[in-house]
Amino acid sequence: MSTTTNEIIEKLKSITLLEAAELVSQIEETFGVDASASVGVGFMPAAGGAGTEAQEAVEEKTSFDVILEDIASDKRIAVLKVVRNLTSLGLKEAKEFTTSLPKAVKESVSKEEAEQAKTQLEEAGAKVKIQ
Repeated sequence: MSTTTNEIIEKLKSITLLEAAELVSQIEETFGVDASASVGVGFMPAAGGAGTEAQEAVEEKTSFDVILEDIASDKRIAVLKVVRNLTSLGLKEAKEFTTSLPKAVKESVSKEEAEQAKTQLEEAGAKVKIQ
């Protein structure tokens, strides 16, 4: 790979999942493509089965993000307490965090940890999804 390609890859490794989703949307708009479009019938994976390996990697996802999507106005304090328990945020930072949703509360965690965080947040009154 060229140094430019390596630089881009390194920058992509440092962005959040939400930033990556926004990037995909911008690429789709700029180049008039659909990232979710299926590959045509004539597609042949590269020698060595690289396509198969990538497909298996997607199926065996081991890290998940817990995304806080919305908070009922009457449940904001309860959710704020849970957010503070799940993160290392102080009160002010947690309040700011919950004002601009959706946001990732936990990133790259195990499925069990993601499920626990989702349960805690939903019990407090938040709308949550796991990606």
